[in-house]
Amino acid sequence: MGKPRVLLANEARVVQELETFLKLTPVNILSASHGVQALDLIRKDRPDVVFMDLSLPLLDGPACCTLLKSDPDLSSIPVIMLLESDKRRDRERALRAGCDDVLIRPVDRELFLEKVRQFTVNVDRQDIRLCCDFPLLLLTDKSPLAARALDIGEGGIFIASDEPARVDMPLKFVFYLPTATPILFEAGGRVVWLNIGEDRAKPAFPQGFGVEFRGLDDREFAALKLFLDVAMGCFPRAR
Repeated sequence: MGKPRVLLANEARVVQELETFLKLTPVNILSASHGVQALDLIRKDRPDVVFMDLSLPLLDGPACCTLLKSDPDLSSIPVIMLLESDKRRDRERALRAGCDDVLIRPVDRELFLEKVRQFTVNVDRQDIRLCCDFPLLLLTDKSPLAARALDIGEGGIFIASDEPARVDMPLKFVFYLPTATPILFEAGGRVVWLNIGEDRAKPAFPQGFGVEFRGLDDREFAALKLFLDVAMGCFPRAR
């Protein structure tokens, strides 16, 4: 299967910003500057998800979305409407047009990427994950707790730890990326799955939990990507 296609229908400045958010995400990006162009691209290229501004020129977001959702061949394509403010009137217009969700501008990076993952099929599957084994400290209100990282990818990390955890629990942690010159990496995230009990998702792994990275800045993304590119020849891919 090819990479998921994400259509960004907005003014050039906003499209460039959203493209920056997606630079480490394995997707093909399509862009449109007005509603007529957006509808043509949707009919031709069938994107996996559309991020569409409410106030597109020529054919605005609600009109474009209404046409898309009224076409049986296109109606299943998710549309996320981008609103300039959280005004009730704008939100109701977007929802009446049949959009699947809304985001408020300026768009938050983490919320945007969460919607991309939610509405595309292959993004998480294409995330390169590498087996590893290096120490990690969980940062708590009391004192740092020792743990270990057993696999890592662009989107997250598996942490081996006996500490209690729950899905959606926020975490902060720090570790050194084991490069030729170790890079100190402090990150935040949230627990997305647990590896506990007899029926473990990864039976070969000890007790622990999978964590999705949240709030990484561009420098941290670049350091992580560089590490993964170099480590491909040193660590096996995780299964």
